[in-house]
Amino acid sequence: MHVTHDLSVELLGPAQHLAVVRLTRAAKRNALSDGLVAALRDAFQNLPASVRAAVLTGEGEHFCAGLDLSELKERDAGAGLHHSRSWHVALDAIQYGAVPVVAALHGAVVGGGLELACAAHIRVADDTTFYALPEGSRGIFVGGGGSVRIPKLIGVARMTDMMLTGRVYHAADGERLGFAQYLVPAGNAFDKALELAERIATNAPLTNYALMHALPRIAEQPADHGLLTEALISAIAQSAPEAKERVRDFLAGKAGTKVKKG
Repeated sequence: MHVTHDLSVELLGPAQHLAVVRLTRAAKRNALSDGLVAALRDAFQNLPASVRAAVLTGEGEHFCAGLDLSELKERDAGAGLHHSRSWHVALDAIQYGAVPVVAALHGAVVGGGLELACAAHIRVADDTTFYALPEGSRGIFVGGGGSVRIPKLIGVARMTDMMLTGRVYHAADGERLGFAQYLVPAGNAFDKALELAERIATNAPLTNYALMHALPRIAEQPADHGLLTEALISAIAQSAPEAKERVRDFLAGKAGTKVKKG
């Protein structure tokens, strides 16, 4: 296990094919300091080549309570711009990194913590989870990519409501709206996230890469551009040696066809 700047990275499995990236500022409800954001960036940019999927979680009672306001300094516009962009680089390293990331959510998923969670590809929440964007009441605006990622999950109108009124969504409503794809009993989010990561790690790496990097971009392209991009990515993925081997195994009856239920 590697620990730095309130973050630990643990590799699991005989082949070290899974990484568990854990926020370890439990006393601060895993609030995001500049050092912790930089550590997240470095961790996801430098995952070992053996890793095929990652779980992102938080130590203690909360996933992440957002920006550490004790670090909020007087900044001019230029400094504020560069600070926000540093968060963008860190969270892009999660969303557009080397491997799919499953976030295990519990307790507070608030402000910057919600921005962080939305950079993951799959989110598993337990019954203790709640979501909020308190920036509006504090006279500030989201700066970690929330204005781009959150509306894609719940829509502009709902995000506007959250920031204007301080509305809090609890676990069941959060799953219904799209903050999380899975909802499990309290204390079970990490186990479910790890189970999903294990399953994801068995996929062909090029297929996982296409889902992480191509699919979100295709979704934003005009239809004719998206269809061409899809055709190109499909051709590349199916030409990979691992894909050809899997198809041969399937046709030879060596691969199971039962779909696991989540």
